[in-house]
Amino acid sequence: MHKKRLEKCNQDILDYVEEFRDFSKMVLSRLAGLNNYKAEVKSEVENLLTRIERAQRDIDYFGSVTDSNTCIEVHEDLVKQQLFEEAEEKKKLKLMLNASCDHMLAGIKSLKIVKKTGDKHGSWMKDPGKKHTKIYLLNGSVNNVILEFANIMTFMESNHTLKARRVTLPFPWEGTGHVIYQGFLFYHRYGSLNEIIKFNIQKRNTADQMLLPGAGRIPAYQLSPSTKIDLAIDEQGLWAIHAEPDTGGNIVITKINHITMAVERTWDTSCNSKDAEAAFMACNTLYVVYNFPSGGTSRIQCVYDVLDAVNTYEIPVLHFPKRQGSHSTIHYNPKEKQLFAWGDGSQIIYKLHTKQKV
Repeated sequence: MHKKRLEKCNQDILDYVEEFRDFSKMVLSRLAGLNNYKAEVKSEVENLLTRIERAQRDIDYFGSVTDSNTCIEVHEDLVKQQLFEEAEEKKKLKLMLNASCDHMLAGIKSLKIVKKTGDKHGSWMKDPGKKHTKIYLLNGSVNNVILEFANIMTFMESNHTLKARRVTLPFPWEGTGHVIYQGFLFYHRYGSLNEIIKFNIQKRNTADQMLLPGAGRIPAYQLSPSTKIDLAIDEQGLWAIHAEPDTGGNIVITKINHITMAVERTWDTSCNSKDAEAAFMACNTLYVVYNFPSGGTSRIQCVYDVLDAVNTYEIPVLHFPKRQGSHSTIHYNPKEKQLFAWGDGSQIIYKLHTKQKV
């Protein structure tokens, strides 16, 4: 009986072992299937990720191309706008500055020493805005008395001061950069940084005044340290010439409306004030006169045209003829096309040779 039970137990164990083997085979088979499925899924996922990455690269590429084209279009629009604005600004400038003024300085033909009177520094001039022939003498770099002469012959007489009309100013001037235009004296007020006075010569009163921004901190010309603001007259009216530390000592020119005493436009030039002794405006163009600190032959070697109508790099250096020394002031008279200069106490007229702007 025990033997049968033992045999039955052994058979049961064999049956369990066989069933476990079959189950194991089934589990292994399923696991193998799952592994295959897992590999397939992994492959599909990897393939999908690859396609997503490729799509992302395409999106980034097309996005960058679009952005680049947009930037190019915006950049081109800005350039077009700037060119348009510059063209419009140049049109306004030509209207304001009378584009018919088309001559430029080609040489200095001759000089005439009209008189030798007064201090080393001073200025003398005619009023180019009036038809009269009066001569005005402003002696010294600080003074408050103008001498007015009926004409140049009266001025040339030896006792000229006895025949001069004396006009006393309410405020003294500073430097030698003053001008007379259409019956008014325009000058830098002594003791002020940058105040310009407009004085009615006939009525003998102050008509107006203004402050010139940026001016007055350093001399307009290194060799004429008393002149901080040099006023000038040409075919277009009133200008101011000065230098600023902010421009590295380069000369700045400003167009001023002589009626309203308002600034119309300012230009930073490439002309340096170092070794400069004077300058003048003629037909919208600045001519800067240089010399040696010890004195010598004055020469024009920097030119700046506000309308860019002159190729300044092709202009040769222009020397003042026959004379050694220095100038404390040089002013252009647009009516007579001559320079009125003050050189070491001498009153000089320079005749000019001009040509048409290219």
